[in-house]
Amino acid sequence: MTGPAGERTDPMEAAFREARAAAARGEVPVGAAVAREGIVLAAAGNRTLQDRDPTAHAEMLAIRAASAVLGSERLVGCDLYVTLEPCPMCAGAISFARIRRLYFAAGDPKGGAVEHGVRLFGAPTCHHAPEVYGGLRETESADLLRSFFAERR
Repeated sequence: MTGPAGERTDPMEAAFREARAAAARGEVPVGAAVAREGIVLAAAGNRTLQDRDPTAHAEMLAIRAASAVLGSERLVGCDLYVTLEPCPMCAGAISFARIRRLYFAAGDPKGGAVEHGVRLFGAPTCHHAPEVYGGLRETESADLLRSFFAERR
């Protein structure tokens, strides 16, 4: 987690800090932050390579950390800010955590599960669907991802 939890800051900026830190570690640059009442409870960047864990996506790590801070598996009243549209695994975790609102930067036509792919929150079997707001700082996120992958080709 970058920066102290509990600080009053722009949650999307916290997510972008985590995405840039992930890129610096050689991870796909995705960051996430969980906030409640304007206070960032937890933030994380992808750590799948570092942790040797395919579930160590930024969203999963931020949700786990926020749950630990609150002492609850339900993040009622919390909002999640992510630099990339969540995948099916992360969208499922968002639903089970009862996240109130999801804000994400760039859409992910290939791996997303909110506005693309399975569109999990619209499925009749979805337990809880957050309010969704996509496209915030989309260009910045897309540029970060594009430059990361261009360096590896």
